[in-house]
Amino acid sequence: MVWETQKFTKKEINKAGDILINDTASEQEKERAIEILNNWRACHSYPLHIFQMTLKNKALKVDNSPLTAQRLKRIPAIIYKLKRSYDGRKPSMKLFQMQDLGGCRAIVTTINQARELCDNCYLRGDLKHKRVVFKDYIKTPKPDGYRSIHIIYEYKSDKGKKEYNGLRVEVQIRSNLQHIWATAIETVDLFTRQAIKSSEGHPDWADFFRLVSSAFAKMENCECVPNTPNDKKELYSQIKQKENMLNVITRMKGWTNAMHFFDEEIKGKKRNVQFFLLELDIIGSKLNISSYTKEEEQKAINDYSAIEKRHSGRKDYDMVLVGVDTTADLKKAYPNYFVDTNEFVVNLQKILNY
Repeated sequence: MVWETQKFTKKEINKAGDILINDTASEQEKERAIEILNNWRACHSYPLHIFQMTLKNKALKVDNSPLTAQRLKRIPAIIYKLKRSYDGRKPSMKLFQMQDLGGCRAIVTTINQARELCDNCYLRGDLKHKRVVFKDYIKTPKPDGYRSIHIIYEYKSDKGKKEYNGLRVEVQIRSNLQHIWATAIETVDLFTRQAIKSSEGHPDWADFFRLVSSAFAKMENCECVPNTPNDKKELYSQIKQKENMLNVITRMKGWTNAMHFFDEEIKGKKRNVQFFLLELDIIGSKLNISSYTKEEEQKAINDYSAIEKRHSGRKDYDMVLVGVDTTADLKKAYPNYFVDTNEFVVNLQKILNY
C-alpha cells in the first residue's frame, strides 16, 4: 500500500493546532487545519505499523496469548491535549511535538510478564529506534489510579522509509487487570458523559476508581495509589461504600444487557480484515462497525476523518479507528465499545465479598 507522507511544514502544523483551539477561528480556517492535522496524524501510520509488529513479536516471547492493538489518536483527544494547562499556566503543547499521535499497546496476563516484556525486550532490548521517554506508572501509579508502562520512541531507519525518521510512537505495556480497570473507566465515561479518564469526572466516581486501582494493585503485589488506605480491610470497606452509593455493578450490567447485539455484529465480520472503524451512538445505543483489509488502511483513515468531521463537537457520538488481527482481539482491546465490563465486575465482586 501507499503510506501517507508529510505534506506540511512544522510551522504549518503548529499553526493548524493553534487554530483548532481558537474559538474565534473561521470555519474555513478550521477545515484547513483539520486537513493539515489529518495528514500529520496519518504520517504516523507507517512507523506505528512497524512498532505494532515488533511489539507483538516481543510480547509472544513472554506470553502465549498476548493482546496487541494500535490506534491513531482521535481528533477530540488531540484538541483536548492542545488545550490542557498545568498549574494554571497557559496551554503550551504544540501539535508538531505531540508524542502519542500513534500508539500501540500490549496486554499480557500477569504483572511479571509485563515487567519481563518491558525490561528484557525494550529497556535492554535491541531496538535501533531512539527511546526518548520512559514512564513506569506501575511502580509509581498516577494519583487517579492509572497504572501502565509508557515508552516513547523516535522511528529511525538507516535503509528505506527514511522520510519517517524522527516521528514518535508510544508503546504501552500493561497487565490484564490494569487493562480491565482502564477500560472500565472509559465505559463509565461514555455512558455517564463524564471525563474521569481526564481527571474531570464526578468526585465519587473518581474516588471509586482510585480505590479499586489500589485493590487491584494489592492483588498484583504492586504499589498502592497515593492517598488510599494501605490496610486491606479499610480499603475494601471504602470501596463497598462507594459501590453502594453509585450502584456500579447494577449500572454496568444494565449497559451490557442493552448492548448484547454488538456480539452479533462482530461475529459476522471476515477474519482477513485488519482495521475496524467504530462509530458509537451513545444515546441511541447503536454501534456501527466498518471493516477494512490491510490494503485498505488509507481508505480507513480517510473514512475516520470524514466521520470525525460529521460529528464534530457532539458528545453523544464516539468513534475510533483500531488495528487488530481478529475481531475477537478487537472486542478485548476496546471492551468499552462493546460494553464488556464483565471481568471488571467479577473482580469487583471479589472485593465486595471479602
